[in-house]
Amino acid sequence: MVSRFVFGLGLLSATALVHPAFAADVRTLQIFVSKNNQSLAVYDGTEVVATSKVSTGKDGHTTPSGIFSVLEKRKYHESNLYSAAPMPFMQRLTWSGIALHESNSVPRYPASHGCVRMPGAFAKILYGMTEPGIPVIISDGELAPQPIDHPTLFHPDAPAAMPLLSDVELRPSMPDSPQKPVQVAMNDTAAMPMPMATLEIEPPTEPISILITRRTLRETVIDIQTLLNQLGFSAGDPDGLLGPATVQAVTAFKTLRSGEFAGDRSLISDRLLKAVYAAAGKGEPANGVIMVRRAFKPVFEAPVTIADPGMALGTHFFTLHAIDEKAGTADWLGITLENNLSRETMKRLGISNQESSIVTGKPIARSLSRISIPEETRRKIDALIAPGSTLTISDTGLGRETGEGTNFITITRG
Repeated sequence: MVSRFVFGLGLLSATALVHPAFAADVRTLQIFVSKNNQSLAVYDGTEVVATSKVSTGKDGHTTPSGIFSVLEKRKYHESNLYSAAPMPFMQRLTWSGIALHESNSVPRYPASHGCVRMPGAFAKILYGMTEPGIPVIISDGELAPQPIDHPTLFHPDAPAAMPLLSDVELRPSMPDSPQKPVQVAMNDTAAMPMPMATLEIEPPTEPISILITRRTLRETVIDIQTLLNQLGFSAGDPDGLLGPATVQAVTAFKTLRSGEFAGDRSLISDRLLKAVYAAAGKGEPANGVIMVRRAFKPVFEAPVTIADPGMALGTHFFTLHAIDEKAGTADWLGITLENNLSRETMKRLGISNQESSIVTGKPIARSLSRISIPEETRRKIDALIAPGSTLTISDTGLGRETGEGTNFITITRG
């Protein structure tokens, strides 16, 4: 791998720098694009290993800011949107048309139709450095990852003999298609062929992508579907969709408890959620959710609790740079992105104060300290993490760019 990078050193223009010491594991690299500086930097941990000038989107075609990852790579690609314009060494960031790619016109001011243009020599070098899944952070100002140590972050101390996803009730994640639901984790381990203590569990090698965000209507419906099924009401697959089976199950539950829902004209409401939780013996509903993906596919999701929900969490991004399995430690790096929420978004999310999420002081530590993750869920994620794993904390949930064939994509404002 190093040899192919060194081969390209002589090809680079004066606007690009490549450090001679490249990461042995490309999964731990991160790409940062600054729209104010019209620059790109590749980080290995806290060390810059490559830089270049870029040209981002011009007025009317602004490059979105946020948290992305490389979804697809093609040495030669033609634009589907702009007259088959050539896009050599294309690295796709969204399925809606945003990518990193080579261009003959990189004037170091915004000039593209939304993509990030790079000089030819550097685009070729960067293409050889990356793999699908590598994080790409686009922001106005310049950001740099910093070491973060906090008890909320995950580390590899799960018991080696624990069966994966076998002893905790986790909600199913959103399926790739309505006809292909993700299975709910089960508690029955009677079919195990041998005692788990005799099995040797290899540490995971493929990174995962984690999102912690606020509960939305989708998560509320999934919880209601899951619990109504457990209570004997046939609500259908827990998919977050209000299909006929779910509507019928909710109506039957309310009919049996008509006195509790007097004046409640909404099909799905906080009153219904609390009543279903109470009937299932689950206590108070959680107000947040943690989701896990691997190789661009959903793995599972589970409830979490966010303290002081009227305060914004902000938008924070973490990468797992290295793991020491024997010591049970993990080296996390973190950044905070500016993300000014609109009044409409704040009202929808029940946020009255977003001052806590601005990029001053210690917003990362404050946000991490407000998140409570059930111990069973934490153990499952501890057992899944590998170098290159990422964690996003965001108020705004699953954005429209997150979908089939992506990690968690967060579009920020500012």
